[in-house]
Amino acid sequence: QVQLVESGGGLVQPGGSLRLSCAASGSIRSINDMRWYRQAPGKERELVAVITSGGSTKYLDSVAGRFTISRDNVKNTVYLQMNNLKSEDTAVYYCNVDLARWDRGVGNYWGQGTQVTVSS
Repeated sequence: QVQLVESGGGLVQPGGSLRLSCAASGSIRSINDMRWYRQAPGKERELVAVITSGGSTKYLDSVAGRFTISRDNVKNTVYLQMNNLKSEDTAVYYCNVDLARWDRGVGNYWGQGTQVTVSS
């Protein structure tokens, strides 16, 4: 069994910062790509950032330069540092991970989501 537990969401004023974390636990042999998605009310879920096992990163154009994705391979954790937050960043943020399990092979897993609200 594998669990992804997210933390770090909350209410922040425009221009503020938040750091999201997503820790994977369970029968994990290795972790490949790790991603953050978000879904705003009435909108489709969109890919915000991705980091490969080698540390390469890609970002949604609207967050590039403001958000930074990183990972700790010892802790099986992915982070999303969000700076200069804007009202349009308000959404539920989900982590998504490709990983190999000792008992089932490679699969794709989602966190439960964490709410980020940017408002004055």
